[in-house]
Amino acid sequence: MKITAIEAIPFRIPYVKPLKFASGEVHVADHVLVRVRTDDGIVGVAEAPPRPFTYGETQRGIIAVIETIFAPQVVGLSLTDREQLAALLGRTVGNPTAKAAIDMAVGDALGRTLGLTVTELLGGYTDRMRVSHMLGFDQPQAMVDEAERMRDVHGITTFKVKVGRRPASLDVAVVRALREGLGPDVVLYVDGNRGWTASESARAMRQMADLDLAFAEELSPADDVLGRRWLVQQLDVPFIADESATTPAEVTREVLGGSATAISIKTARTGFTGSQRVLHLAEGLGLEVVMGNQIDGQLGSICTVAFGAAHQRSSVHAGELSNFLDMSDDLLTEPLRIENGELALRPGAGLGIEIDDDKLRHYRTDS
Repeated sequence: MKITAIEAIPFRIPYVKPLKFASGEVHVADHVLVRVRTDDGIVGVAEAPPRPFTYGETQRGIIAVIETIFAPQVVGLSLTDREQLAALLGRTVGNPTAKAAIDMAVGDALGRTLGLTVTELLGGYTDRMRVSHMLGFDQPQAMVDEAERMRDVHGITTFKVKVGRRPASLDVAVVRALREGLGPDVVLYVDGNRGWTASESARAMRQMADLDLAFAEELSPADDVLGRRWLVQQLDVPFIADESATTPAEVTREVLGGSATAISIKTARTGFTGSQRVLHLAEGLGLEVVMGNQIDGQLGSICTVAFGAAHQRSSVHAGELSNFLDMSDDLLTEPLRIENGELALRPGAGLGIEIDDDKLRHYRTDS
């Protein structure tokens, strides 16, 4: 079970419909496929999605740090040396998705080696998750139409609505149109990606007080310490910390400082090992947890399901698992399918998926 090599392969797949939000927009999936090879001939895989406007990583940067720093440190470790792996990767500042992809590829390889699913290795609570779909910036009717299509075709009844535009009335109108168009049984929550100030956020939330929102996420910047604490104290819905709380230390800081009352966990930035640490802290603090989406492809999405389904607390709420539907293609031999509003785990060891070599040859950008 010794790691013999780590590969970082860039690929590029266009989106049919770009996702637009307060901190940027995504038109193309310029991601990195990470492969971990072992002396037993096992290959584990994961996906690293660069988000330079959130974490400062780029596709080329992910490849460089894996090839020049992480791979030389990790080769020779056993797949079971998870704590040593985390310690070695943790010596380098930043680079969260590069670290997470290596951790998850190791988890996939370990599951394949032992003949167990990743979910069984992590906890084995259930075998599926309900799905939440993210709705990016658009005109109100266009967003209602997209949500109705997701409900009618895939059975999705939970929607995360991107907000944070100025004037805030643009987004208030969208959320109101969604509630009126979709009815009272659909779950709606909003994510500002730090686009509003604390006072703009408070005003917008008052204007949406009658719309029965489930959560509010990252409406204002976390480094506006007093403003965000003031904002959270006024809200009657849980306030999710996402990009402001990616480590146990950051979660502790935001929660004890009064700047958050719930947490988003994204395996794309904390892998399986780091995500478990954040989850267990959330359990100890009594925080609600939502499994978030880093605008992942299908490989990244199945990693999220594998982790979220493994634990009771992370499977309570619908996970953000559907934005791969906006990609024009993907790398898996058998595409993921969302049915009746759920995404189920694949049977088979590890993550239960395989990479289509022909598609990888077509979309990779290093050859």
